[in-house]
Amino acid sequence: MARKAFVAGQFYEARSDKLESQIKDCFTSENGPGELPITKRRSLVSAIIAPHAGYTFSGPCAAWAYKELAEAPFADAYIVLGTNHSGLGPSCTSLENYETPFGIVRTEQTFAKMLMEKCGLVEDASAHAVEHSIEVQLPFLQFVNMEFLNELKIVPILVSGDSDFKKLGLDIKEAALDYGKKVFIIASSDFTHYGRNYHYVPFSSEVQKQLYELDSKAIDFIKGFDADGLLRYLRETGATVCGSAPIATLLASLRAKKAKLLQYYTSGDIVGDYKNAVGYAAMSFE
Repeated sequence: MARKAFVAGQFYEARSDKLESQIKDCFTSENGPGELPITKRRSLVSAIIAPHAGYTFSGPCAAWAYKELAEAPFADAYIVLGTNHSGLGPSCTSLENYETPFGIVRTEQTFAKMLMEKCGLVEDASAHAVEHSIEVQLPFLQFVNMEFLNELKIVPILVSGDSDFKKLGLDIKEAALDYGKKVFIIASSDFTHYGRNYHYVPFSSEVQKQLYELDSKAIDFIKGFDADGLLRYLRETGATVCGSAPIATLLASLRAKKAKLLQYYTSGDIVGDYKNAVGYAAMSFE
């Protein structure tokens, strides 16, 4: 059984040919990396952070992260850490496959069940059914792995905001070692949501500049692998980084020693209006 694409036709094109063209445009656009991935598979990158908004807005930013993923060795399992925007329920996985316009993405049930045993992660397909934060990552993941579509497997995890991210991250790290195969981690997150539509208006002048500075400080904590500092900063500022729990879990699970900011901009930069604007960042870890 497969989870049906919920936001196809809204966040990204619903037809496979149009979706392929849309993603290619994300790579080659002004805000994208400017070229399609070079598939040499020699990169040392083992994890990325990528945004999950509509491709018109965040797609070029996501393309930076997926170019890094595409140029790294193909993984046996891609753990996708998403956020449950409903705010309801505990952290959970799903053993259902995911369907996109490019076809079926299978779950790596062996690894998912290992995590369920190790850390008490519950299975809740219903929580995944209408949540877009994982789904939006998958067409990009499929696009950069077109030659491996039959082997491509994911472990989808929605990370609750009140979860013990250190324990979950450590459990993921230990389970990956027990799994004994190559694992790649994707944290799905947009950055600060500014404006009355998002109930967050901490400043009203020089919005672009201040929004950049607000997210830049959050990114500095991530580059320093300081999950506690990141979460403390977000509590103090009220900055609405919707994937803070997935990012904190990612940082707790990494053996990486180097973090790199690949791209940052806001939706305001795209539309030329900052009354309501969302920040997008692409980052890689090796």
